[in-house]
Amino acid sequence: MSSEPAAPSAEPAASAPPPNPQDAAALPATAVIEPATVPEPIEAVVWDIDDTLFDYAGADLAGLRAHLGAEGLLDLHGSTEAALAEWQRLTRIHWARCESGEVDFLTQRRDRVREFLTSSLDDDGIDAWFAGYAVHYEAAWALFPDVLPALEALSGRYRHAVLSNSALSTQEYKLATLGLRDRFEAVLCAVDLGVSKPEPGAFHAVGEALGLAPARIAYVGDQPDTDARGARDAGMLGIWLDRTNSPSATPSGVHRITSLAELEALLGTHTRFGAPSTFG
Repeated sequence: MSSEPAAPSAEPAASAPPPNPQDAAALPATAVIEPATVPEPIEAVVWDIDDTLFDYAGADLAGLRAHLGAEGLLDLHGSTEAALAEWQRLTRIHWARCESGEVDFLTQRRDRVREFLTSSLDDDGIDAWFAGYAVHYEAAWALFPDVLPALEALSGRYRHAVLSNSALSTQEYKLATLGLRDRFEAVLCAVDLGVSKPEPGAFHAVGEALGLAPARIAYVGDQPDTDARGARDAGMLGIWLDRTNSPSATPSGVHRITSLAELEALLGTHTRFGAPSTFG
């Protein structure tokens, strides 16, 4: 237990004794003052795609609802709501299998559809069913409203790249369709890299692609652990884009925003200046 502070004395303070020459001789000739640690300037912003830039969840559910309606399968799992919930559950399960390396990208898709349909369709039948869903899904593709204003606000001051846990062919096509591909110097995807977020190797790969140390990169994603904490652990500025105002606690060392409108100001607190883009 700490003691109480001593009461201030009413007596004037005694003058300090003169310095002892022997004490002075013991000091180095030149005192060295260590400078305060200054964060390295952020030069690049690396982005997640799905549910960060692109409203994946909205497009996925809209596409599935439309496809089930066209196929007469809205009551496949008892109700439309139950079918949508089951699709999302199976997506999480089979995507985790793909991320872990248990199955490849195409296999996880086929297994997910086959389990959802409770069907013994062969691969060609499964692929045809998914192609029909994809038409409706793609028709519902949209960026979040804050994406283009944020990219414009940061344009010319920060370099930009993408790191996604999906497949390169899928995400390249998506970015091109949404009119965003030319905004990014590099697009890296876990399926092609062979390592997924939140492993440091995934984040370090995009740093190598940009030729930047991790400390000079901010990573923005919608997942607090996979994205923001993973980026933090890799030495980057980890930013959790929490669009839903989750009640979950913010991971230590992670920055949390609820809209990309907040991003410019946040980056401004971690850098004295933005780095001119060398791309485009």
